[in-house]
Amino acid sequence: MKSVVRWAFGLASALAASTSVSNVAKASELTLCWAAWDPANALVELSKDFTAKSGIEMKFEFVPWPNFADRILNELNSRGSLCDLIIGDSQWIGGAAENGQYVKLNDFFKKEGISMDDYMPATVVGYSQWPKNTPNYWALPAMGDANAWFYRKDWFSRPEIQEEFKKATGRDLTVPQTWAELLETAKFFQGKEIDGKKVYGAAIFTERASEGITMGATQALYANGFKYENTPGKYDMKGAVNSADAVKGLEMYKELYKCCTPPGYTDAYMGETLDAFKSGQAAMAMNWFAFFPGLVKDENVGGDKIGFFVNPKGTTAASTLGGQGISVVANTDNMDGALEYIKWFAQPDVQKKWWSLGGYSCSNAVLNDPSFKDSQPFAADFLVAMNQVQDFWQEPSYAQLMQDMQKRLHDYVVADQGTAQEALDKLVDDWTEVFQDDGKM
Repeated sequence: MKSVVRWAFGLASALAASTSVSNVAKASELTLCWAAWDPANALVELSKDFTAKSGIEMKFEFVPWPNFADRILNELNSRGSLCDLIIGDSQWIGGAAENGQYVKLNDFFKKEGISMDDYMPATVVGYSQWPKNTPNYWALPAMGDANAWFYRKDWFSRPEIQEEFKKATGRDLTVPQTWAELLETAKFFQGKEIDGKKVYGAAIFTERASEGITMGATQALYANGFKYENTPGKYDMKGAVNSADAVKGLEMYKELYKCCTPPGYTDAYMGETLDAFKSGQAAMAMNWFAFFPGLVKDENVGGDKIGFFVNPKGTTAASTLGGQGISVVANTDNMDGALEYIKWFAQPDVQKKWWSLGGYSCSNAVLNDPSFKDSQPFAADFLVAMNQVQDFWQEPSYAQLMQDMQKRLHDYVVADQGTAQEALDKLVDDWTEVFQDDGKM
């Protein structure tokens, strides 16, 4: 039974949790748990203002991404006392809500005048709601993010490279607008010598153990018509997950992997793509917007050497959702302090500073400001991407659903097992078994 390995949220009984049951004194200390990456450092700096205003000291538990899910979900499942606040992945929200691990925030939002209408719609659905598309909120949108692309703008602008590309392809060397153009551009740069160094076309996600290859391949899948269901909420996956367009998208991702990635690139995720680009190996790379501020500042490949673009189109425009909401842990003994932090973080002026420090605000007050698009070289692309994002299942059984997809994609793309059609057909079978075990089919 696949339910045996559904470790993500366990089968623990849900705890009744509400914002009204805690009458303890204001917390003198709070611990916020998140992943260890650049935005977390920005949050530490931002939170100094909260401490100065409230007198509540902030502690942080930042876990490296490869261990983040195991570490924090184990903390939730064991009803541990480490975290008062969690900035958790969007995929966790279904299980955390149904198992009583997060506090439902509706009453608190109403009391404090916090409206979800003040946040980008995609982030409300992706980071806050369970069930999806219902007014039930378990987090405040905290860190908007999507998978996007960056490229060596300085290479693309060289007259001799532009001339060679035009001669080879019949078109100008510009930012790829379609997946066909992305493949053509990557093939052009693959194996080329630039400044006396052999370079490669594209650094993409291929990692097997956690979520990497799924987060990468869905860039091609979503852009070519992949859907999880024919009818939202019906779990009718046949003809959606394994449609002819979805097959085409997966074939494109494998072609990009096979033709145009650095050698030995069989298990790469965030760190590896960044390393490949920063070391001058790759003409293009995919990664999360969260890393883009650091790339701009990189002394070797940043500044005027780097450019950015949203995920190219296939049959449609789509991007893979990243990012997280901030939630109050249901068994915190610092409920008042945790809620005070949420209230503080939601303020428009705090959200503006969050963006300025390198975090990604989801607040319309920030995103709709006329100056936002020019505030960073990737800001306009961020708005485009966040208005076309799609996300993985957020079901309580998401961990098994994710591992099924990781296996099928890695077996096909990296290990050369079977066809794209067979991989997606098997994925439908895998997921059907999960949802049948859950009593949803």
